[in-house]
Amino acid sequence: MFVFRTATRSALALAGFNSSRIVTIRMSSSASSHNVAVILAGTGVYDGSEVHEASAAWVHLSRAGAQVSMFAPDIKQMHVVDHTKGEPMTEDRNVLTESARIARGNVKSLTELLAKDFDAVIIPGGFGAAKNLSSFATSGPDMTVLPDVERVLKEFHDAKKPIGLCCIAPVLAAKVFPGCEVTLGCPDEGDKWPFAGACGAAEAMGATHVKKNVNEIHTDENNRIVTTPAFMCNTAVHEIFDGVGAMVNKVLSLVKS
Repeated sequence: MFVFRTATRSALALAGFNSSRIVTIRMSSSASSHNVAVILAGTGVYDGSEVHEASAAWVHLSRAGAQVSMFAPDIKQMHVVDHTKGEPMTEDRNVLTESARIARGNVKSLTELLAKDFDAVIIPGGFGAAKNLSSFATSGPDMTVLPDVERVLKEFHDAKKPIGLCCIAPVLAAKVFPGCEVTLGCPDEGDKWPFAGACGAAEAMGATHVKKNVNEIHTDENNRIVTTPAFMCNTAVHEIFDGVGAMVNKVLSLVKS
C-alpha cells in the first residue's frame, strides 16, 4: 500500500486534494499477474541510476500490467557528483535514500529482495551500477559486485527467472555469470558510442559480447538474461525509451515461457 507521510498529507490537504481517494486509485490500478523487482543505485547518471532508463522501465512494466517493487542497497554512495559540472562534490549520500526519489518513496532495502517472491528482476543503468552496485568504474574487469547484488542475480538465475539489464548494468552479469552473452552496444562506431570500452571489458570477464544498436536487445536464452545498450549510445531519449521497452517486453515474455 502506498502511504503518504504526514507532511505530504498536509500539503495535499492545503491544495484541496483528498489523499485517501488518491491511495484508493493507486491500489485499484495495481492488479497484475507478474511481480517484477527493480534494483536502483541512487539517482542521477553520474553517481546513481540513470533516471530516464529507470523511468522507462517503470512505464513499460506498468503498461504491461506488471506489479513493480523497487529495491536499493542501504549503503553510502561511492561519491556524489555535481551534475551541472560532472565533478565530485564534498558530501555524502545514501543509495537507498537517493533511490527513493525515483521510487516516489516506495523503495526497500536490497537485503529484503528474495527471488522466490518475484517473477523477474531488472536493473537500469547509470554510473551507479558501476560505482555503487559494483566497482567496475574503478577496477574494470577486476571489479567486484556488491554481495547483495550478486546474491540476488544468482537467486534469479538458479530459479531460471529472467534478468533484464540495460546500459552499463550488463557488466554485472558478465562478472557474476562468466560465459554469458550480453550487449553493451557497438564497440567500433566512434563518438556515437562513448563508453565502447565496456564491451571489451565484458569480454575480458569471460562474457560473449554481441553487437547491437540502441533500439535492439540481445537475449541469452540459456541464462535468461536480456540486455540493451540504452545510454551507452549518444542518441535521442526516445530511442533509449524504445530499447528499454523491448528489453522489458522480452523479460516479461520469458516469465510466461
